[in-house]
Amino acid sequence: MRKSLKSLLLLAALLIASPALARGDWSSQGIRLQELPDEAQQTMQLIQRGGPYPHERDGITFGNYEKQLPVAPRGHYREYTVITPGINHRGARRIVVGCERQQTLIRSSSLLSLPQCRDGGSFYYTADHYRSFRRITE
Repeated sequence: MRKSLKSLLLLAALLIASPALARGDWSSQGIRLQELPDEAQQTMQLIQRGGPYPHERDGITFGNYEKQLPVAPRGHYREYTVITPGINHRGARRIVVGCERQQTLIRSSSLLSLPQCRDGGSFYYTADHYRSFRRITE
């Protein structure tokens, strides 16, 4: 009886936690900038410089239709291709940048801070075409 109660409580905890993680509870899902694949680090450098980007769709609005990232107004998120070696199309890897735009540009040398973003921006990496995201940290 005791063992089945513990199993039931564990199952309930997992069921409660799963939707929170799917909605973007980033407490344990981060990835450090240095841990990103080399191609993703190169994309981060292009984002910081403002391009040029390898694909014409880089910088388009990311709609967050999957609701994997925090809810934000349309236009808040932009997506950028992370090149995948060995394929001749965009592939599944992306960096998505969340940014509350500001009028005055504030310069920063950090790859995790964009001058046009009021809060410096938030950066997310997906390797599976938006099924999951990891917040990029320094």
